[in-house]
Amino acid sequence: MSSAPYNRVALIGLGLIASSMFWAIKRAGIATEVTGYARSSETRDTARKIGLCDHVFDTAAEAVADADLVVLCVPVGAMGAVAAEIAPHLAKGATVSDVGSVKRAVIDAVAPHIPEGVHFIPAHPLAGTEQSGPTSGFAELFDNRWCLIVPDAGADADAIARLAQLWRDMGAHVDEMEPDHHDLVLSVTSHTPHLIAYTMVGVADDLSRVSESEVIKYSATGFRDFTRIAASDPTMWRDVFLSNKDATLEILGRFTEELFALQRAIRKGDGDHLHDYFTRTRAIRRGIIEAGQDTDEPNFGRQTTSQDT
Repeated sequence: MSSAPYNRVALIGLGLIASSMFWAIKRAGIATEVTGYARSSETRDTARKIGLCDHVFDTAAEAVADADLVVLCVPVGAMGAVAAEIAPHLAKGATVSDVGSVKRAVIDAVAPHIPEGVHFIPAHPLAGTEQSGPTSGFAELFDNRWCLIVPDAGADADAIARLAQLWRDMGAHVDEMEPDHHDLVLSVTSHTPHLIAYTMVGVADDLSRVSESEVIKYSATGFRDFTRIAASDPTMWRDVFLSNKDATLEILGRFTEELFALQRAIRKGDGDHLHDYFTRTRAIRRGIIEAGQDTDEPNFGRQTTSQDT
């Protein structure tokens, strides 16, 4: 059992990431108490019913009282309002962090509300599923995944080290990254792929209306993987795209250029271009497997059914 980097951890928002944090913290025995709060009374009731958090409070103020770590696990668009709500109730010397997929917008929204004597250390665990809500979490979510610590200039080194240790104790690898660079990298690795998945599923939905739902009935594995991504929480992803607008638009522009080049190759019958392009992109998949971030088992290790053959 690791020594606890924090005594009392408060989780604000009780969805997939917060619930997984709770179970991972309990698995490792690295906090004396974990409190929680969610805006929805239904979510709070569910959390209490399944034993999520040692104590679930009806107000965010109560949840953060005396906590030495507060983690904002709410959609990016709600971060500023939540920070303003809890600010008067934060303990001196506490650390406030978050798990948002965008960092510069979160810093701009949250930092002005952080009282003197309280540390603000943004973070982003690169882990998740298409599921959401308090029942979706599990202790292993962060195992062998990366958590990026994204401190703004002048952040306290000891506070950064304590937060990094918590994430390591929960099973994650930890690295530090500058906020604007983080947002550009994530627009490539996460945000734009999600937008493409939403678009492809939307196109298929339009087509299914004129093909008697054959797109749904005869979905091959590629389309099914798009629909898994496109099933992610709509509020969270709306806020991500609105908050990381510039980086996402830049990568979408590059994507459009690549797509036009492939269109030209297909139109001209340029098989060499297509083969070279697909060979280069296939190497990216090998790199992800070699980095231990996915399995090389067929069909991502999922069980094959008779419908898949």
